[in-house]
Amino acid sequence: MTKDRKFSSVPILQRFLSRMDVGFCQMLSLIWFFFSSLLIWSITLTSVLNQPCIPGINCIERAIARHEVREIEQRHTMDGPRQDAALDEEEDMVIIYNRVPKTASTSFTNIAYDLCAKNKYHVLHINTTKNNPVMSLQDQVRFVKNITSWKEMKPGFYHGHVSYLDFAKFGVKKKPIYINVIRDPIERLVSYYYFLRFGDDYRPGLRRRKQGDKKTFDECVAEGGSDCAPEKLWLQIPFFCGHSSECWNVGSRWAMDQAKYNLINEYFLVGVTEELEDFIMLLEAALPRFFRGATELYRTVGKKSHLRKTTEKKLPTKQTIAKLQQSDIWKMENEFYEFALEQFQFIRAHAVREKDGDLYILAQNFFYEKIYPKSN
Repeated sequence: MTKDRKFSSVPILQRFLSRMDVGFCQMLSLIWFFFSSLLIWSITLTSVLNQPCIPGINCIERAIARHEVREIEQRHTMDGPRQDAALDEEEDMVIIYNRVPKTASTSFTNIAYDLCAKNKYHVLHINTTKNNPVMSLQDQVRFVKNITSWKEMKPGFYHGHVSYLDFAKFGVKKKPIYINVIRDPIERLVSYYYFLRFGDDYRPGLRRRKQGDKKTFDECVAEGGSDCAPEKLWLQIPFFCGHSSECWNVGSRWAMDQAKYNLINEYFLVGVTEELEDFIMLLEAALPRFFRGATELYRTVGKKSHLRKTTEKKLPTKQTIAKLQQSDIWKMENEFYEFALEQFQFIRAHAVREKDGDLYILAQNFFYEKIYPKSN
């Protein structure tokens, strides 16, 4: 039977050194390293053992939990740049309102001006020579470059009487957000007719191009005048169609189809003059970065001070309206207007609810569930 080996009482360090043939300096280095390691290990062990454990959870499980927390914190740190990038997306946002003349565009634009300081964005007017809605090719390039690279003006709200411009064909990765407002085509033409002669209450002292002409719209239509001809109705379709030559070919079926396509696919929201408040409400709900406070501002101030009214305007007779409605141009412009109105009312129906005669924006109506893979 083998005898039990007795544990030697010789210190471990002494045994270790006795077997090594090292110089005096090397021996001191080993001694220092040994005791330093022993001291660090002792302090660490004492620290862990002296910390109280949560009832029902032992110290090992607590250490594992702390390790998982550190991993989560590191993950959040890694996700930080992505969150910052998401915030930068809002600051990089550009809205283009290529406003159609005489559709309450000045009234709406003034809302944007009133909010820009409070909501911290820039408003810029696109002033084209003689209000020409079609840009030259070289100006299109300059405009696209300005809009996309002018960082000092971001976030930015651009507005002007310019027809739709497709940024994608210039190789731009991030396109601006297009919005617009349109109006019943005959009402828009009547308003524009009197505006050229009498101006409006926005700048009453400004001399207009047709100032002095006292002829009413009814008289113009009866006489077959050029300023009230059906061809003058052709404006909202080409504004949405764009810069192609066919867009400005009066009565073009292709232009109307392209305008419809752009309205659905390239415009974020298109409202109608007759329901301007609802348009503003939807913008505030969807794009609060720009339009926070717009609805209340319009209700309390906008309806009185911002609504631009053409002076001396006389409503046309039923006979005048019926004569204009006989033209194919009116039929196409009206078809486009009805198309836009139907789309706007569809969007509104899914975004608001009516109660006691007032509209209320719906709260978020979706959530996420059944998320996999499950985190451990």
